Amino acid sequence: MKICLAQIEPFRSDIEKNLSRHKKMIEMADDNDWDMIIFPELSLTGYEPSTAKDLAIQKNDSRLDDFQQISNARNVLIGVGAPTKCQAGICISMIIFQPNQARQIYSKKYLHKDEEDFFVIGENHDLLTIKNKKLALAICYELSVPEHSENAVKNGAEIYLASVAKTKNGVEKASETLSEIARRYSMTVLMSNCVGPSEDGICAGNSAVWNSKGEEVGKLDDHREGLLIFDTETNKTSSLI
Repeated sequence: MKICLAQIEPFRSDIEKNLSRHKKMIEMADDNDWDMIIFPELSLTGYEPSTAKDLAIQKNDSRLDDFQQISNARNVLIGVGAPTKCQAGICISMIIFQPNQARQIYSKKYLHKDEEDFFVIGENHDLLTIKNKKLALAICYELSVPEHSENAVKNGAEIYLASVAKTKNGVEKASETLSEIARRYSMTVLMSNCVGPSEDGICAGNSAVWNSKGEEVGKLDDHREGLLIFDTETNKTSSLI
């Protein structure tokens, strides 16, 4: 299985432009026989908590239909980040498109204290199964909560996949934590981060993959858009910039 991590620079608060950017990244991956592509946290809007209420979308927003069509036609999984509406408020979510299936949603279960004024905990889809491998999703702060990775392992996850929007200091700490999760649980761990300005500062990329020993096996830089592609059969990475 080939997993693509999309490192993008979102247009702040502009869903239409970000939809186009997402599709270009998917096209960029197309020569690599990929199986899934995961975008960073809130990739469709950028990380903009104070305006998330105005930017929030429904899971079945028709503007996302192209992603389902791509998933169906190419037999791939696509995960995009967005603020989504739920009964209790606004969630930080990943909307998941799988071939010929209803859209699924994974919403952040553990919020950072700075997010609590803007977001609520929402509906969760805990594990994905692709080519007989079980994957656990994490959104940004969740990777720092030990219970999150512990529960993922208890549920049978073989791969831990974090979608984040982190600045330089944040991504350095996250990389240390994710390396430790990989080593402790002998599992592959991946992180997709964005680059460029956000409400929280300048996001610092460094999207990366760690093997089951906690060793970094591939990483993008801190300022350019690109794809990091991990092959679960060979445990090797390649990149497209």
